[in-house]
Amino acid sequence: MPPIRDKFTIHSKAVVCQDVELKGDITIGSGSIVHPKATIFAIAGPIVIGMGCIIEEGAILVNRRKEVMRIGDDNLFEIGCRIESPSIGNFNTFSTRSRVHHTVRVTSYCVIGAGALLVPTEDQTLEDYTVIYGPAAEQRTWSGRGKVQEADLRRKHAEYLREMLPKFNRLRRGDGT
Repeated sequence: MPPIRDKFTIHSKAVVCQDVELKGDITIGSGSIVHPKATIFAIAGPIVIGMGCIIEEGAILVNRRKEVMRIGDDNLFEIGCRIESPSIGNFNTFSTRSRVHHTVRVTSYCVIGAGALLVPTEDQTLEDYTVIYGPAAEQRTWSGRGKVQEADLRRKHAEYLREMLPKFNRLRRGDGT
């Protein structure tokens, strides 16, 4: 199998720091923010990141499958998380140091708690509003209460980052530089 060539498509309204490790065929959507020291590896197939996502430092996104890894809009990948899920819907939170295996598909409005390790033995799809928490990856369903406030808070967070990151970091452009 020939190695996938590096090809980065970064929307002009995305903020991607220079000090980000990118490998493979990667598309980053409008308004998405990638902190320095984040890692995005499209090893076997491409990764397409939607609009308004925030990928914090130390976060690792990996696609080990040949299919396209599709990441929806307004997802938050916190510090040190490692996500290999082949499909991710919208408005999910992957908390600090959480890990999600490539056998898990995530729909929308899910929360993977801090330090949670989600490695099922067979393919699994998390239903909307699923919350995974604790070292044993316990599950419950969120009522959705507070999601409007959460959306507003995340929008303000993104606005702040769009303003502050370029002041202290060099940025990448969509032409691979």
